[in-house]
Amino acid sequence: MGSNLTKIVGSKFSDFNNHVLVNNDMKLHEARLITTYKAGDEMALTSIFLSALKLVKEFRKDFFSEVSLLGGSKIHIYTEVTFPKFEDSRIDGLILVVAGDQIKDAAIIEVKNKNNELQVEQLEKYLEIAKQLKIPKLITISNQFVSTPTQSPVPIKSSRGTDIYHFSWSYILTMAHILLYNNDKNIEDEDQIKIMKEVVAYFENPISGVCGFTHMKAGWKELVGRINAGTRLKLNDSCVSDTVSSWQQEERDMALILSRKLGVLVQSGESKYRNNLKLRIDNDSKTLINEKQLTSVLRVKGAVSDIIIRALFEKRIVEMIVKVNVPLDKGIKGQIGWLKKQIELCAKKEPKIFEIIQDELKIGINIKRAKGCERVALQKLRDIYNEIKDREINEFNVVQVKDFGKSFSSRQKFVEEIETMLVDFYKSIIQHLHNWKQPAPPLSDKDNK
Repeated sequence: MGSNLTKIVGSKFSDFNNHVLVNNDMKLHEARLITTYKAGDEMALTSIFLSALKLVKEFRKDFFSEVSLLGGSKIHIYTEVTFPKFEDSRIDGLILVVAGDQIKDAAIIEVKNKNNELQVEQLEKYLEIAKQLKIPKLITISNQFVSTPTQSPVPIKSSRGTDIYHFSWSYILTMAHILLYNNDKNIEDEDQIKIMKEVVAYFENPISGVCGFTHMKAGWKELVGRINAGTRLKLNDSCVSDTVSSWQQEERDMALILSRKLGVLVQSGESKYRNNLKLRIDNDSKTLINEKQLTSVLRVKGAVSDIIIRALFEKRIVEMIVKVNVPLDKGIKGQIGWLKKQIELCAKKEPKIFEIIQDELKIGINIKRAKGCERVALQKLRDIYNEIKDREINEFNVVQVKDFGKSFSSRQKFVEEIETMLVDFYKSIIQHLHNWKQPAPPLSDKDNK
C-alpha cells in the first residue's frame, strides 16, 4: 500500500500490516474470546462474536455463506478499527480474507446491542469508508429483525461496490444453536464445540444485550383501538407503520424460536421481498388498512406445507393454517376418513396440548370450482360428507383459530400468546401430518406381449 492507504481488497496483507506496525497510522485490536471489555458492553459482544467466527470453522462457514464472503487460507478479524483519513469514524469490526499475501475479500462490521438501534447517518459514513477503501461488504448486527440478511431495518441502500447485510442477534444465536443440535451440521472438533457452547452461554445471558422480540411497538395498541372504534386509517399514520414493523419483526422472531426447537433454520417471508423490505412494508400497510389483517408465512423443511399465520384485527383472532393434499385413489368419504385418522394420531401423540386446543381446530375443505374454502369444526368433520358428496375435494386445510380477546391489544401479551400458539400448533398438529403420495405402480402377474 506504500505510504497511503488507498484500498483494502486487492492489496497485499503485508502492506496492510505496515500501516499498523510500522507507519502507526492505523489502529485496531485482534478480536478476543476472553475480552477485557466490560461484560454487557457492545464491544465485548462484538469481540466474542468475531472470535467465535475465527475459532469455530462451521460457524464461520455458515456466516460467511450468508454474506457471500470468500473462503481463504487465512482469516484475520479485528475490533475497534480506525483508518487513516477517517480518524473520526471508528468501526466496530473488520474481517479480512487473505490468500497468500493477497487480501481477497473484506467486510466492515457495525454492532448494536440491547435497545440500541442502527443509525442511518452512521451507516452512511461507513459506506463512504467502504467505497473509498474498496471494501465490498457492510454487515450490521443488532436486536432489530428482518426476514432475510439482504434486507436492512433502516432506510439505507447499498452503494456501488458495497453490499449491505443485516443480522439480528437472535438469528446469530440460532445459527449457533443449530450447530450444537444433533444433526448433519454438527461441529466436528470437540474443542470447537466447547467454544461454541461458551459463546452461546454468553449470548443467552441477559447481561450480553442479546434479546428477542418481546413487545409490539407503541402504535400497535393504538391501531387495535382505532379499528375497534371504526376510525379510518391512513398510510402515513404512525400507528400503521408501528404495527406493520412489529408484525414483521415478530414473524422473524417466531421463525427463530421454531428454528432453535427444531434444529433447522426456519425461513420466513415471501421470496419476492428478499431484497426489498420497503415493498413488503408498503404491501402490508395497504392490506392492514383495506382488509384489517396481516399475514406471515413460515417455511419448515420437511413439514406438510408452509405455515400461514394471520392476524384478524376486527375479530381480534389469530389463525394458523397448514395445507394437506388429498388422496387421489379414494372417494370423498375415504378422503375425509384419511384426514380424520391423521388428526386422531395427533391427539394420541400429544394428548395434553390437543385437549387444550381441540375446540379451536377447524378443517378447511377446498372444493373444486368453488369460491373460498368450506370450514367446519373438527368435531363436525364427518357430518360434512352429505353436503359435498357429489363434488370434488382439491385440498384440506388444518386451522387453529384462537380468540386473543383483550390480549390482542396488549403489546407484550400478544407476543407471548402468539409464540406459545405457534409452538403448540406445531408440536401437536403440524409435525404429525403428512401429504398423500402417489404409490408406485404394482407389477402385473400377466405378461404383456
